[in-house]
Amino acid sequence: MTFLWHDWAGYIGVVLVLLAFLLLQARKVHGNGIVFQLMNVLGAIGVMLSLLFGVMNWPSFMMQVAWLAIGVYGILNSARVRRELRDVERKIST
Repeated sequence: MTFLWHDWAGYIGVVLVLLAFLLLQARKVHGNGIVFQLMNVLGAIGVMLSLLFGVMNWPSFMMQVAWLAIGVYGILNSARVRRELRDVERKIST
C-alpha cells in the first residue's frame, strides 16, 4: 500500500484532533486556549485535504468544514476576550 501526501495529511489531521481532545480531557490544555484551537483547525484542514485529493466523503467533509469554522471562531473569540481583558487592566492601572 502506497501512501500519498494527502493520506499523510489526513492521518496527521486525525492524530491532531484526537490528541487535542485527549489533552483537554487530561487537563493539559484549555478548551479556549490557542493550542487546543490550533490543533483542531490544523487537524480539520489535514482531514479535508485527504478528502479533497483522495476519496471524497461529503458528510465527513462537511463535518471538517464545521470543525474548522468552530476552531477559527474559538481563536477569534479568545483573541477578542484577551484584548478586552488587557483593555480593562490598562484602565484599572491608570
